[in-house]
Amino acid sequence: MSYDLRQFDDLLRRRLQHHAASGLPLYSDSAVVLLLGTAAHESGFGTFLRQVNGPALGIFQIEPPTFEWLRGKYEDQFPRLLGVTADQLEWDLDLSILVARLRYYVAPPPLPDPTDLEDMAAYWFEHYNCSGVEARRQQFMLDWKRYGLPWETHIDV
Repeated sequence: MSYDLRQFDDLLRRRLQHHAASGLPLYSDSAVVLLLGTAAHESGFGTFLRQVNGPALGIFQIEPPTFEWLRGKYEDQFPRLLGVTADQLEWDLDLSILVARLRYYVAPPPLPDPTDLEDMAAYWFEHYNCSGVEARRQQFMLDWKRYGLPWETHIDV
């Protein structure tokens, strides 16, 4: 069973606005849309909170080494990261949202236009997926449509 799209969109917006109070520009429509697409692709929009035969955890399927790296890099700016463990990603949505957004934040290029599915998929592929398997970029776009993400795009998958 997956999360409700409208409720999750609202939650993302509220939590990113809250975390942006740290001084980092974490909230934008592009950030929300990219995280929605990431959740749709990585976990079936919350269907899988622990990777089958793998280490990734939570709605964004974050691996423990990635979590540890980002926690070490940003715990001074985000007290929310102090004293938490990677296992909490499986059930703590606020923590998962923050860490997934920080994963994209460390990527140097700006986030893509929120209405461009192809650019969103390419950005996810380059900065989040990192596996080098081109078919996964195409699957990201298919999952986007499968879960009914509401943004219009100019591409047929």
